[in-house]
Amino acid sequence: MKKILTFIGLALISSSLYSQGSPDYGGGLKINLNPEGDKFVRFILWDQFWLRNTQMNPGSMVGDEPTNNTWNVGNRRLRALTYAQITKRYMILLHFGINNQTFINGGAPGTTGTGGNGNGKKTQLFFHDAWNEYAVIMPGEAGKFSLTLGAGLHYYMGLSRMTMGSTLNFITVDAPIFNWPLIDNSDQFARQLGFFAKGKYGKFEYRLSVNKPFATNLAPVNVTDPAKAAAVDNNGNPSFSKAGYLEYQFLDQESNTLPFKVGSYLGTKKVFNIGAGFYHQADGTRTSVNSNIQKHDITLLAVDAFADIPLGNAKNKMAISAYAGYYNYQFGPNYVRNIGIMNIATADPNFTGQQSITGVGNLQPTIGTGNIIYAQAGLLLPNQTEKPKIRIQPFAAYTHKNFEAFDKSSSQFDIGANWFLDGHHAKITTQYSTRPVYMSPTERPKSRGEFIVQFQIYL
Repeated sequence: MKKILTFIGLALISSSLYSQGSPDYGGGLKINLNPEGDKFVRFILWDQFWLRNTQMNPGSMVGDEPTNNTWNVGNRRLRALTYAQITKRYMILLHFGINNQTFINGGAPGTTGTGGNGNGKKTQLFFHDAWNEYAVIMPGEAGKFSLTLGAGLHYYMGLSRMTMGSTLNFITVDAPIFNWPLIDNSDQFARQLGFFAKGKYGKFEYRLSVNKPFATNLAPVNVTDPAKAAAVDNNGNPSFSKAGYLEYQFLDQESNTLPFKVGSYLGTKKVFNIGAGFYHQADGTRTSVNSNIQKHDITLLAVDAFADIPLGNAKNKMAISAYAGYYNYQFGPNYVRNIGIMNIATADPNFTGQQSITGVGNLQPTIGTGNIIYAQAGLLLPNQTEKPKIRIQPFAAYTHKNFEAFDKSSSQFDIGANWFLDGHHAKITTQYSTRPVYMSPTERPKSRGEFIVQFQIYL
């Protein structure tokens, strides 16, 4: 039994070490509660700070000043996570922090103007995750099968690998956002309240959950032509949602201690996985046709693949990381949601030109009824010295969206590089991204760009 407990402890430590690509991190900020090390509390702290230049959508202004191009800084994420292994079967986890604080917005509710409670200040600290779980069947107790049950505000939301992706080790500067299709509507920053089951059977991993979505009440625009009806988030007294993700891990096995799927192992593992997932909620959206309200189910499906493979001579520590996914979203007719990360712009009331139907600033049609194809890849360049001061990982990503609400599909790309000072624990990411800007539902979209420099550190 002591050997088993020691192995579990070492597995947890090695997961924290090798998943982040740093040889100096060790077990991280961990406090053992007994000599064996199988009872412990671990802390993870991180900050992602952005410097950004954005080509604005037509008709934008910042701070009451019209602009078509603006520099910005902001805290994309500032978080703390702690989890405690109380017994070998029982674990609790808390995750809290802030997101999207800029010099002008993202502050606490009601903050505005100049002064101690002015624009962008004292942003709200809130819980992202809060759950406990119990290992009903631990690895080795029933052959290849294991089972853990849990409950709370959780991230086991199914659908895809990127839906449960870690924000600490992306290949690109950030997620494409559509991977969190309910973000801050019927979920709380990609989480819902409910129950989950997770486990493995050999190389097969499963994650299932049943949840009560947060209530939504957007009013649909009434139309007389059914073809022009557009669904909005309005679930009334929400029915329970069901979600799941099933994955087969062909090569090295990934840890499922925490839900956060790694984006890039930097060659410290040899991984190739394929997966499929779903999310379903009955009567999640509504339309209005001739003042008659119709309810629509939310049904989301995805299939994806992930690979992280060392290349060439082992001493060079070269590796390729890649992800590809297909997403089919059904939110109801003509559903579209426009999102702009840390959007600092407001509409210029005096603008006389043609405005984009997707909104101002860096808003873009991010989520909608239709299909999305996404792919990304990064190449960790070989070592030039025994102990390099920096490792470089150039990357590129491509997104194709075909939404029901638009006659024309859209394509966009991201290109950049990670500059690793100490694996993912201390890195700088530079990225240029394009986004579609629709002027009407029938026209091919125009394109705008954004350049981001991210400074990341975490312990």
